[in-house]
Amino acid sequence: MDKFKVKEEKEFEQSVIDIARVTRVMAGGKRMRFRACVAIGDKKGHVGIAIAKGADVTMAINKAVRQAKKKMISVPIINETIPHQIRWKYKAARILLKPAPKGTGVIAGGAVRTILDLAGISNVVAKILGTNNKISNVAATVQALENLIIPEKSPKKNNKKD
Repeated sequence: MDKFKVKEEKEFEQSVIDIARVTRVMAGGKRMRFRACVAIGDKKGHVGIAIAKGADVTMAINKAVRQAKKKMISVPIINETIPHQIRWKYKAARILLKPAPKGTGVIAGGAVRTILDLAGISNVVAKILGTNNKISNVAATVQALENLIIPEKSPKKNNKKD
């Protein structure tokens, strides 16, 4: 009966990490734009970040959300935490992520906390060790989550007898 097909799209929560007014000097004066850093996630192990510029704040945010959907990564979550400890460096940002037992919660600061919440990791301890630049810290966190290794379900034992 319905002529239009309803396209069901995954709904992501979004969080604006940083908004900055940036200018470019031209012959006639300064051109002003807005830069938005946005993170999106479904709280089920998928998260993405992107930075975009636009003539106004809403244009920049919408553009960043579209780009973030294209850059989604899958995060391995085991027992509501990450599988193992990881240290990651991206530019001047250094991040330490450690798994935590149930009931610990997300112990992290600043933009790192936002990423871990959007990814759906509910028990983790994180520490920012390098710069306090939000964008670099977020990028380092996403790269660290992307490089987590899922342990094998059944370890293969080598029972060789000589």
